[in-house]
Amino acid sequence: MAELTAARRYAAFKWEGRSLFYTAILAILILLVLYPLGLLLFNSFVVTAPGGGKALGFGNWALAWSQPGMVDAIANTFKVVLVSQIIIFPIGILVTWLLARTDIPGKPWLDFFIWVAFFLPSLPLLLGWIMLLDPNFGLLNQLLVSVFGFAQGPFNIYSFWGIIFCHVVGRHVSAMYIFLAPAFRNMDSSLEEASRVSGRGALGTLLRIVMPVMTPAILVTFIILLIHALETFEIERVLGPPINFYVFSTKIYQLVNDTEPSFGAAMVLGMTILLFMAPLILFQQYLGGKRSYTTVTGHFKANMTRLRAMRVPAFILVLGFCLFITVLPLIFLLMGTFMSLFGFFNIERVWTLQHWQKLLGDPILLSSLWNTLKLAGGTAAIGMLFYALLAYISVRTKYRARGALDFLTWIPATIPGIILGLGMLWMFLGTPVFRPLYGTVFVLIIALLINSMTTGVQLIKSNMVQLGNELEEASAVAGGSWLYTLRRVVMPILAPVLLSVGTLTFISASRNVANIAMLVTNDNRPLAMLQLDYMVDGRSEVAAIVGIFVVVLTIGVAIVARLVGKRAGIHV
Repeated sequence: MAELTAARRYAAFKWEGRSLFYTAILAILILLVLYPLGLLLFNSFVVTAPGGGKALGFGNWALAWSQPGMVDAIANTFKVVLVSQIIIFPIGILVTWLLARTDIPGKPWLDFFIWVAFFLPSLPLLLGWIMLLDPNFGLLNQLLVSVFGFAQGPFNIYSFWGIIFCHVVGRHVSAMYIFLAPAFRNMDSSLEEASRVSGRGALGTLLRIVMPVMTPAILVTFIILLIHALETFEIERVLGPPINFYVFSTKIYQLVNDTEPSFGAAMVLGMTILLFMAPLILFQQYLGGKRSYTTVTGHFKANMTRLRAMRVPAFILVLGFCLFITVLPLIFLLMGTFMSLFGFFNIERVWTLQHWQKLLGDPILLSSLWNTLKLAGGTAAIGMLFYALLAYISVRTKYRARGALDFLTWIPATIPGIILGLGMLWMFLGTPVFRPLYGTVFVLIIALLINSMTTGVQLIKSNMVQLGNELEEASAVAGGSWLYTLRRVVMPILAPVLLSVGTLTFISASRNVANIAMLVTNDNRPLAMLQLDYMVDGRSEVAAIVGIFVVVLTIGVAIVARLVGKRAGIHV
């Protein structure tokens, strides 16, 4: 009896220790996710009195709305997001339908190009489009002037429609394909067959059958991409200032990095955008919990729609679009690295290696490359372990607060990166215990861990819920602790998804700008921010070279991870 009582006490002690550990993880999430946002909200109401004291009030709000261009920045934000998404969504749905539901030829290659488009960073592609569409030296404008005798080129990338164009040819279409393709593939083809039997063509079936059935998935994807589109920063940071066009993210950056920083006004703007976004966030969660359209039944058919005479034109259309958004801008990006003056072909000495020689000999490139490797590698390594632990607590334990923990992992996906970055800036500068960390790569790793948390945790969870309990129970019977079981049983089984999450996290960290723009200093500046600084300063030639490094790094890591995964029997 005494032995049984001792065993029960030991088991209770182990469970209590485990529960404390889970609570510590929850506390860390609250600190990293909610605390910065709480600081933003609180400090937006903190007013500095004339004598130097501080009090609560609405002074910052009044000051913010009196700032020149504040209302315009908010209006521009929603105008860019809505117009770009109205154009992007029909393209994304058409591409997804063609690749997922039809017999279009060359699917593996088209799928490959779509994934490349998703991985490519925005800034290097933007430089390629500037080379083509700059109003003064854009190659396409020069060609049209010489051939048709125009007084000036018709295209101007430094305009509202130039900004819209860069969003349309960015990675939103590829993101739509990645989000929607699984749902499209799982749709029962008997519905389409019935439509065709009744006399409707392929396009009519898409509009009248496929899209209504896919409405839940399409709406959820639309709102997720709408929220993520609000994170836009790099494109407007480069193309906006020459025409005095600011969105909320670039306005926040301007307010904080001004000669006399206006932190109060910046925090008010951040909170205003969050208030605007709250209905979108709630609507997305409502839709996510209300999806009830059944697309896979016991009589499931997976027959592809036959395009017949349209197979080749459809292939040419999708291939042309894929090449247009990937290969074309990269070709001109590479050309720009060897030009004496970026974009100018009518000077005496067009080509040169001096920019490569100068930049390769500049310690700042090596420093930024090393910072990028530390930043991306550290984020990927910590992320794989941290996200797996969060998914394990959420899925495989009976911890009472696991619902709250899961909710916290969703918050970063609903908040623009520039706002989280602003909150973290205030946390590291305004909290004495964290202040020594400011300016280190570790600060950037924390910001990027939060940025990738939703995707990483949800990917691991989707695989973890498919695992049976037998192996874990066997490990427990053999005397293995839950931590030993997680490390030696669960993690090896999840190796494929962990490698995928690590790869995605590394690539995201390598190219991310919005989340870290507020936290970067000269000591911890990665390649992506170095390229942005060069572009803003008008040094497009060296910015193009840095862009080549970022592209090679991101695509190279994706290819290496795929090859390593295949050799190890893991499909990435």
